[in-house]
This record gives sequence, structure tokens and C-alpha cells, in this order.
Amino acid sequence: MCQQQRSPAAMPYAQAPETAPKAPAPTPASGSRRPRLWELDGHAYCPVIGVCLPLPQLRRLADKTLGGMQQHNDYEVHCIAVTECRHRSPLSEAVQKELEARYVLVLKAARQLKSTEALGQWWDDCRASADWAGALWAALTHPRCDAALEHRILGEVHMLQHQVGMACRADLTRMDALHEENAILGRELANAQGRCQQQARQFSARLEEQQALALRLRADLVQSQTRQMQLQEQLDQLQTCAPDLPARLALNQQNRQLLENLQTLQRQLQQARQEAQAQRERAEALQQRLDEMPRPQVTESASEAPRLDHRAVLCVGGRTASVPIYRQVIEHRGARFLHHDGGTEDNSSQLDATLAAADLVICQSGCISHNAYWRVKDHCKRTGKPCVFVETPSRAALERALEDIVSTSAPTPAA
Repeated sequence: MCQQQRSPAAMPYAQAPETAPKAPAPTPASGSRRPRLWELDGHAYCPVIGVCLPLPQLRRLADKTLGGMQQHNDYEVHCIAVTECRHRSPLSEAVQKELEARYVLVLKAARQLKSTEALGQWWDDCRASADWAGALWAALTHPRCDAALEHRILGEVHMLQHQVGMACRADLTRMDALHEENAILGRELANAQGRCQQQARQFSARLEEQQALALRLRADLVQSQTRQMQLQEQLDQLQTCAPDLPARLALNQQNRQLLENLQTLQRQLQQARQEAQAQRERAEALQQRLDEMPRPQVTESASEAPRLDHRAVLCVGGRTASVPIYRQVIEHRGARFLHHDGGTEDNSSQLDATLAAADLVICQSGCISHNAYWRVKDHCKRTGKPCVFVETPSRAALERALEDIVSTSAPTPAA
């Protein structure tokens, strides 16, 4: 509650409490007239002015009616208003008008109450709600509000003000804690926002790079598709101009493969010819050395070579360069010379006929095919014809083979 002594700042506007006229004591009203603000009990002004009227509005009304309120603080303005409202004055009339206009709906609801008990019950219901300022003004100015109810209402308002003060202090404490927590959270939020902005910039840069790359790839794709369409058109034109182009390409590929095979065979043939020429040269050189070697002096009976008169001697195999030497040696002994290459160049089917016409067979086993070798050996075994196998294709080997044949078989004239 406010002090009953007027503050020094309020002295210019009203007399001191000792000389101010006292408000008439409230009497139980028997009619329907509501008491005015300056007709209330002296203890009611402080809670009515402090609870029912917001301080900014009170300051505006006091400055409008009294003037010079800028130099006073809120407490001084409150004390001045309480003092002025104890009697009828411009400020009390303005406050009365403001309260009537502000709580017109609450006053209309309270007007329906016809007894003090109903008013007290209505006040208890309104006091339990959050906004009970209008109920306080309506209850204190109700025609059925007697002294006991007014005393109870003012006591409860006084205690509510204490509770509100304690709640305000607790709220302030919580508010300070919330402010501190809010500051911490604000700093953390600022840091998080900074990180988010940095990541957003990085993602934006990466997005721009990927978009640029996508544009380049899209341009390359379009260019490739255009090039593919052009090539397809060119291919279609070529196919139209040359309908047999696939067959010609296949033939060209086949000809190229055959040409490669032919070149390979030519190289192999050239290599074989070179090897054959080298072997001929070696054989001729060997034969020349053998011919140039001095023959030993033998007796007339020993030097006389065995005669093979009227006999057919077949030489199977042998080198081409040695064939004339074989002919000379055999014909020198009076025999008839027959030759077959052993399946290299001559037809192997002619070998049987040549074997049948021969009386003696000399086989160069190192210069014939396997088929010819077995055919010669089988024929001589079945017919009983003399056969000598010679490994070295030379003149001396041939002469030794002829001597072996003559010594192992009796000479019989040919049929």
C-alpha cells in the first residue's frame, strides 16, 4: 500500500493529508447508484490506481490534467494520482472516465448481480482468473458492496500484490538466467550459422562447378550425336551408291588374308630353296673332294669293278645334284639306271611300278619320305629283291652298296 503522507512532489497539486477533506465513510447503498472514484474508502485508491490503470496511461492523464509529469518518476506520479483521486478533481474525473470506458464489459456483467453474497461469489470467481483488474473496479464500485466485502477485497488484493511481486522477482531471476542462456545459445547459433554459411558457399561453388561440367558434357554429347548423324548419313549415301559394298569389303578382307598367306608361303619357299641350294653346294663340294682324292693302286683283279650287265638298278631318293653321278656309276658297270625321288617330287603312286621293273634296289633312307621307305622295304621283302639302305648320299657310299649287292647275290640276267 502507498503511504498516506503525500510526497513532496505532489504538494503543488493538493493540500497535505492533515488539511485535506476526508472522504465520507461508505454506507450500505440501498439504490442502484454506483459510487464514484473519489467516494471510495481511503485504502482503496492505491490498489485501484496501481492495478486497474496502466502506468503509461496514468502518466498521460496526469500530464494532461496537471502538467509537468516529465520530471517525476513512476512512484511520484502514482502518489500524486492517489492524493488527487481522494477528492473530486480534474485528474480524478479523468481517471473515473478512463476506468469506466476500459472496463465497460466487466461493469455490464457485474450489474446483473443483485446481492452482496452474489457479488462476493462473483469476485472469488474473477480473482481466480489471470485478469482481475476490471473485476476489482466493478466490485468496489458496485451498489451492493458493503464495508465487510470491501475490506475482504482490499485485503486479498494486497496479498495478491505481494504474491505478484514475489512472482515478478522469481520471473526476473528466471529472466536473467534465460538472458544468459540466450546469450550462450546466441553465440552458438552465430557459430553454427557461420559454419552453415561457409558450407553453403562451398556447396554453391561445387554446384557451380558441377553445373559447368554438366554443360560441357551436354555440349560434347550434342556434338557427338551430331557427328554420329553426319557419319550415318555418309554411310547411307555410300551404301546407296555401292549396294554391293559389304560383299566387296568381305572379298577385300579375304584377298588381304590370302595375300598375307601367299607372302608367308613365298618366304617359306624362298627359305627352302636357299636351304636346298646350300645342301647341293655342300654335296657337290663333298663329291668334288672325293673325286679329287687319289685312288690306291690295286691289282688288276681287285681294281676291276663288279659287273652288273643287263640288270636294272633302282635308286630311290638322293639329291638332285647326285643323280647324274649315280647314273654314271651304275651304267659304268653295265647296268640299266632307274630313279625315283622317294615321294618328294615324283608321284608316290609310280613307286610300285618302278620297283617292279628293278632287279636291285638302293634306297637313300635319309632323303625319302616315311611312306616311300616302308613301301620299298615291304616290296623287297615280299619279292626277295636285293635292297641296300644307304644313309649318306655320296659316290663312295653308292659303290659300296653295289659291291655289297654283288657279293650277296648271284648275278642273274634280267628277264
